[in-house]
Amino acid sequence: MKKATEAVFESKNIRLTTMRILIYEYLETVTAALSLAEIEKFFHKADKVTIYRTLQTFQEKGLVHKILDENVVKYKLCAESCVEDDHNDRHLHFYCKKCNETTCRDEIILPKSLEESLQIDEVQILAKGICEKCLKSF
Repeated sequence: MKKATEAVFESKNIRLTTMRILIYEYLETVTAALSLAEIEKFFHKADKVTIYRTLQTFQEKGLVHKILDENVVKYKLCAESCVEDDHNDRHLHFYCKKCNETTCRDEIILPKSLEESLQIDEVQILAKGICEKCLKSF
């Protein structure tokens, strides 16, 4: 286990378990959001309920955010600014129709000024198209 992982879990008040550490460190290595099925496939010998509960705990504690695309829930690590009561998830999610990857695009963010006149509890901004990587392969 990386020392940084321990510090992240401590800051989010998440109890250290082997499976939680493995899932977190795996999510650190990927650039695209992953579905539960994709994560289960990677951890094919692990208990599926444990994986699901781990992701739920991570989401509740502000460690991952859920993205709904193509009627599938995907998970991606949050920014460090996310906390238990406020997922700072006001950025664009981009779904590539060619490679089927969903990525977070932090350069496109819903303005904070909207929160002055509205109470925003959840934001889902999803764009669909073809990503840079796939455009290069044409």
